[in-house]
Amino acid sequence: MDFATSDRVPLRHSASDGLKIVVIGGFAVGKTTLVGSVSEIRPLNTEETMTAASVGVDSTAGVGGKTTTTVAFDFGRITLDDRMVLYLFGAPGQERFWFLWDQLFAGCLGAVVLVDSRRITDCWYALDRLEEQGTPFVVARNNFGVPRHSLAQVRKALDLSDEVPVLDCDARDRESSKAVLVRLVEHLHAMSSARGR
Repeated sequence: MDFATSDRVPLRHSASDGLKIVVIGGFAVGKTTLVGSVSEIRPLNTEETMTAASVGVDSTAGVGGKTTTTVAFDFGRITLDDRMVLYLFGAPGQERFWFLWDQLFAGCLGAVVLVDSRRITDCWYALDRLEEQGTPFVVARNNFGVPRHSLAQVRKALDLSDEVPVLDCDARDRESSKAVLVRLVEHLHAMSSARGR
């Protein structure tokens, strides 16, 4: 399955089938960046400047220089064909915004769990929630230029079954982000085919 090749195209039609995908993970892992890099429309985001009010509430350990944060969700769109589109929702990562996740998960087909292997424990809650709800997902290690662990080590640290795809990505790069979404769609298709047997 190939994504539309035009970059940031204006919407010309209404699709009859929308597929909802959620991008989830810890604080400052690159969710907003991934949605923005791959969306064909200018993405909606709810980034706000971090203020003194977040000191002691949001842990910025390991994310020096972070000055903004998502306070609701990010939204992007990718056209697959004339009748089918992917709607991407990026979830906020801080614990104080986790109450929004249930609304974001409603009706979602699958999820991308974005991981920073330097702060791998930050994604455990996301994995727990997805597994609890039975939502299929792939894990993408966002490559910040210094991958400290192999993908096999990431899989082991997260105690993932062999069926869960684990891949590398650069959330800033459109092609890399697109490859993550293609892998998720392939994973969902394989799961659907297996259930149909």
